[in-house]
Amino acid sequence: MAFRLTTLLTIIFTGCIILHPRQAFEAALAGLQAWWQIVVPALLPFFVLSQLLLRLGIIHLLGVLLEPVMRPLFNIPGVAGLIVVMGYASGAPLSASLTAQLKNQGLLSTAEGERLICFTNNASPLFMLGAVAVGMLQQPEVGPVIAAAHYGANLCLGLLFRFYRYSDTSSSVQTFPWYIRIRQAWKDLLYAPQQNSAPLGYLLGEAIRQSFQTLLTVGGFIIVFSVFIHMVQLLEWTTALSFLLTPLLHILNLDPQVAPALVAGCLEMTIGTKLASELPLPIPVRLAAISFILGWAGLSVHAQVASMISSANLRLWPFILARFFHGVLASQLVLLFYGPAEPVVKLLERPFSLPPSTWPTLWIYYTSFGLWIFFIFILIALLGIGAWSLVLQRYYRR
Repeated sequence: MAFRLTTLLTIIFTGCIILHPRQAFEAALAGLQAWWQIVVPALLPFFVLSQLLLRLGIIHLLGVLLEPVMRPLFNIPGVAGLIVVMGYASGAPLSASLTAQLKNQGLLSTAEGERLICFTNNASPLFMLGAVAVGMLQQPEVGPVIAAAHYGANLCLGLLFRFYRYSDTSSSVQTFPWYIRIRQAWKDLLYAPQQNSAPLGYLLGEAIRQSFQTLLTVGGFIIVFSVFIHMVQLLEWTTALSFLLTPLLHILNLDPQVAPALVAGCLEMTIGTKLASELPLPIPVRLAAISFILGWAGLSVHAQVASMISSANLRLWPFILARFFHGVLASQLVLLFYGPAEPVVKLLERPFSLPPSTWPTLWIYYTSFGLWIFFIFILIALLGIGAWSLVLQRYYRR
């Protein structure tokens, strides 16, 4: 049944492109511009850095240090801590790509990989704080409210999904005392360069090559779904699909006017959030609709994640289920957070105009913010291991 439905939709989609070549070309060009101007500069630094960390062996150091934190909280090994940090700093689909790599390297079990992708594929800070709050709503002061609800809901999902296939854990569960873990982390850091004797220039080139290869796949999905959504709008299916979301509107307690934006957001996140931001409704209602769309992420992101995890034999349905719960929980949390934050938001409210060079400016502010968080995380880890190594040296000298 699913195969027949997919075949039918493909035939209809192909026919629409043949009948409307100009609109299909314009939609594809819009998707290409969004990929080149937004996705590549926002994700490429994180992709390259994550690949370098994996190749240099620092992932094993972080795994030893973060095992006492990651295992009790999320029931995942310490090596997954890097994916959690990168997922929250850069957004989807980077965490799905890294999860598949660790799964293929034997550092994650199937259950742990499926747990991990359920709560680490976030919307990027650049998109929430920049594109949505600044570009669409033109209210930068509501950006932290959106981000807090989005990240808070995903962390709650992480705590909830720790019970998913609870007994299935990898063989890397560590029960050693803390001083043995510190010593092992120090050894991993020192011996990793000896295990990988390739020069840094080669490692950097390979990291950039693999990162661009992944980004090209992401760009292809963005372009295809841009054309697909435009064809859906040409066929005027949006109104018909809105009726299917009536039960969801009752669950979220949202105005029926939100339905067309939710339909578009279920297909593609950017278009849906833009339509939701333009609704003639109070700001809390618009924020709730936007938060649900950000949590659901859209079928375009779902397809990207499915492509990333296909080589690791990870199932997609837990991710889709988590995205639905993420959207519902985030839409309610944003209303909860906006109540206490409303006086502050109104105090900060002022006439706002977009900067002359919007996307470069936003990239400098928000991507660099995520990179600073990542570098601070690494610096604290290295300082901690250095301090403990000095303590151990003095202990053994005695």
